[in-house]
Amino acid sequence: MTKNYFGEEVAARYDEDTAGFEPAVLDPTVDLLVELANGGAALELGIGTGRVAVPLAQRGVPVHGIDLSEEMVARLRAKPGAEQIGVTIGDFATTTVDRTFTLAYLVCNTIMNLTTQDAQVACFQNVAAHLEPGGCFLIEVGLPDLQRLPFGETIRPFNLSDTHLGFDTYDVANQGLVSHHYRRVTDGTFTYSWGPFRYVWPAELDLMARIAGMRLRERWSGWKREAFTSTSEKLVGVWEKPKT
Repeated sequence: MTKNYFGEEVAARYDEDTAGFEPAVLDPTVDLLVELANGGAALELGIGTGRVAVPLAQRGVPVHGIDLSEEMVARLRAKPGAEQIGVTIGDFATTTVDRTFTLAYLVCNTIMNLTTQDAQVACFQNVAAHLEPGGCFLIEVGLPDLQRLPFGETIRPFNLSDTHLGFDTYDVANQGLVSHHYRRVTDGTFTYSWGPFRYVWPAELDLMARIAGMRLRERWSGWKREAFTSTSEKLVGVWEKPKT
């Protein structure tokens, strides 16, 4: 059974800890998703607390979500405007919904929550089964920081502040990483949490899409359609299910 790493402790602080709620980040995200939905419904995999789903639904796009964490979904359901969003609890690599969509999407590195290649391929196949012909699958994911990892070393810091220390430890041979979080609490001590991930390469995602019967449509390095280059730190990729 897939383990839920987003239980009550994470859910309680998720919106506070997660960047991307400010309009400068969220507005371009929602604008692009509205365009890709093309008047149809959207399926969010890993819908969580609804950072993207709520404003997308407020823009008139019917949204349904899949998420393993009942604790995260409880935060979503408590938000104004979330009553129109349906949610199915389960592993988004295999959980099905009895309808089709013009858009499916995974944001905020959520594809990496599937920690095996088989699970990531299954996710593409599951999405393809839910998309209408001509529908799109969008993934937002950060690219691995391996160019900055000295040969033979495995640890890279990603956040060093007075209240949060974050480190990634890489397993390069297996495309794995574990994110470690040390957070300062009110008495000055630190709490520790961690989570496993599997990083992916753009070409690997293209191949997963081909296995699922989809093809690359667009690739950018950000939500404003910035060009994707060899120095891009993030991928916003869109794959399309053929119309015939």
